[in-house]
Amino acid sequence: MTAGNTSPAESGSAELSREVVSNRLLKGSVKRSYIPVVDIDWEAPLDDDKFFVAPKTLSLYGTELWHRMDRAQRIELSRQEFVNMLSTAIWFENIVNQGLLRHVMHADPRSSETHYSLTELGDETRHMVMFGKAIQKVGAEHVRVPLAQRVVLNTIPFFLRGSGLWLFALLGEDITDELQRQMVDDPDVQPLAQRVLRVHILEEARHISFARDGIRKRVAEMPRWRRAVLANVLGFHGIVNQQAFINPVVYRRVGLPDPKAARRAAKANENFRLVQKRCFAGLAEFFEETGLMGRVSRKIWKKIGYLD
Repeated sequence: MTAGNTSPAESGSAELSREVVSNRLLKGSVKRSYIPVVDIDWEAPLDDDKFFVAPKTLSLYGTELWHRMDRAQRIELSRQEFVNMLSTAIWFENIVNQGLLRHVMHADPRSSETHYSLTELGDETRHMVMFGKAIQKVGAEHVRVPLAQRVVLNTIPFFLRGSGLWLFALLGEDITDELQRQMVDDPDVQPLAQRVLRVHILEEARHISFARDGIRKRVAEMPRWRRAVLANVLGFHGIVNQQAFINPVVYRRVGLPDPKAARRAAKANENFRLVQKRCFAGLAEFFEETGLMGRVSRKIWKKIGYLD
């Protein structure tokens, strides 16, 4: 039987399996979820000598520019990269939530998949509040998305259907999740930042499981031509992702004289490329497993340094 020609029995089995996964995630959410407004001590003072993300994950770590910075400048770079990451996450999670709302509008309100989709929507909403409060706490201005990009981003939710929704969610969540795991246990990182990252990591783990499960089931039923198209366009997300993490606004706020030159230095930074490879490794394995690593995408991921 070819992909896309699933029998009713197989379809029912897939739906049941999705229900089992959704129920498990719902139980996990009941056992361990957070309300960041009350579960994080927002009144605790910041340590002026601690970083906001692990130094080894910073885009300029180890470069000539890094060696010319004093500790205060390096900490400021970490503050601005932390804020940039949170600002980007707010936009991303807003888009995911719009996609989830459209998904549940047409879904069975009795199903556990619908119930977990709504649970994830609530999680993401609380995360946006948490990120906003964290940006306020660290005393920095959020990073605004340029107008042209805002116009494009505002159209994305209209196209997030089926596998597209889960792929978009996974692309944003998986890479960022691994980056945060590289940051969270560094003793040189602010306790507040560590707490924010831990809350996000714990709840995003369930979202990633939900997205991966949805993708596996839909890819198995997908016509070959559609799977081939998806497999060869996913790599373009890597370009967007990389550009988001080496934003010239960050370098300008730190006070570097040539933000564009700093961006080029970050893009060529072997240490940062290694961080990116580690962040993408799990997702690359998943794409290989599900047949979503197309030839074009592989070339793109290699060109930007996410793959060897």
